[in-house]
Amino acid sequence: MALEHAILVSLLEQPGSGYELARRFERSIGRFWTATHQQIYRVLKRMETDGWITADQVAGGRPDKRSYSVVGPGRDVLADWLRAPVQPEAVRHELAVKIRGAAFADAAGRTALVAEVERYRASHHEILAGYLTGEARDFPDPPGEDDRHRLQHVVLRGGIAYERMVLAWLDDVLDTLRGLGR
Repeated sequence: MALEHAILVSLLEQPGSGYELARRFERSIGRFWTATHQQIYRVLKRMETDGWITADQVAGGRPDKRSYSVVGPGRDVLADWLRAPVQPEAVRHELAVKIRGAAFADAAGRTALVAEVERYRASHHEILAGYLTGEARDFPDPPGEDDRHRLQHVVLRGGIAYERMVLAWLDDVLDTLRGLGR
């Protein structure tokens, strides 16, 4: 996937300025596809030049504030991309390699690794808490969601399930590390 596709999806969900897009990436999309503010603005300019999006000046805003929306060619690009097959991603997971390396660590190294896994677990616990808070806020029961919201919710539920799986795995890792050498 290219950043362009993530931006097209976000703009189709809701047109907005580059700043607003960057905020969306920080709040939600960024857990699945990250981008810096500079990358977003650079890609927006290229997408506008390519005729995928248009930009309108925002009345009453800063002189250079522009709101972007997707036009026909951008919809066509997204439709083609949606039809293309997706290959499983290769995962680079530094912590997993460190865990395997624990077999060769001394007691101090293993103690440090336990502390790192605990820190890593705490960060994933915070992410899960944020997802659950967002779910309660954005998707209350009973769901009266349109198709767009249903799809956003299923992606969020995937993030929740992923974080729960990571936390369960990290608990297993901690139990294993603490039981080494016994």
